[in-house]
Amino acid sequence: MVTKRNIGDYIFDSANYIFMVLFAVVCVYPLLYVVFASFSEPQQLTKFTGILLKPLGFTLAGYRVVLKNPNIFTGYMNTLFYVLVGTALSMLLTMLGAYTLSRKNLYIKKFFMIMIIITMYFGGGLIPSLLLVRAIGIYDTRLALILPEAITTWNMIVMRTAFNSVPPSLEESAKIDGANDFVILFKVILPVIKATTAVIALFYVVENWNSWLPAIIYIRSRSLLPLQVILREILLANSSSGNVMADASAEGIVPLIEIIVKYCTIIVATIPILCAYPFCQKFFIRGVMLGSLKE
Repeated sequence: MVTKRNIGDYIFDSANYIFMVLFAVVCVYPLLYVVFASFSEPQQLTKFTGILLKPLGFTLAGYRVVLKNPNIFTGYMNTLFYVLVGTALSMLLTMLGAYTLSRKNLYIKKFFMIMIIITMYFGGGLIPSLLLVRAIGIYDTRLALILPEAITTWNMIVMRTAFNSVPPSLEESAKIDGANDFVILFKVILPVIKATTAVIALFYVVENWNSWLPAIIYIRSRSLLPLQVILREILLANSSSGNVMADASAEGIVPLIEIIVKYCTIIVATIPILCAYPFCQKFFIRGVMLGSLKE
């Protein structure tokens, strides 16, 4: 049966479209501004006021300066290590924890769930965390940025709910065939909830990529700093750890180079993580809904 639309429906739809277009512009324009500014001539950019809709001139000087900075390359390598190793460890621990909590015959399961949920609302604080990291001997090491943040409680609860949504008949069939818990987890359950697994992995990737505060607290060696800390230094100090001015002298724009270097650094640090979203987009909504609803 086709329902006839009235004038109110058309007005409502038009208002929705206008609102979504304006909302999209508000969200996208800051990124476009940074892109346009990174390719602009610094002399023109300093004199410009208003809405930037295209590059003011065209130059790659800022990108050449950023890519010549050894701290950027070192930060990239460190961040890739933290993202790859940290995400792999986080996913492994999250899957094992979620699988254990999803077992119906787990002894005092409610007690464990209460203890885990408490950590979502209460923490030990910054100083006790620092003392703990020092006490276990991982201060100023790569492990200090991987182990303390290895599991996000919310991600484990979402994955546990996804495990509970898997039909028990699949596990029973696997057990009849002699499968143990590891076989059931990795060969029976995970293929069924791969959408949720992809979303949780994306969450950990973004979290590890954007993380900068733990590095400031736990790391003192500059050779171990992630890219986001280097980016923060550039944005706050108008220089890339002392290397911008030296590298920019060859470009002939030393007095104004910091203006476009900021934007170029943001683009260089943001593009890789933006490229990850399209590959996980098809899993995103379905995966979150699968892990957040209980049948």
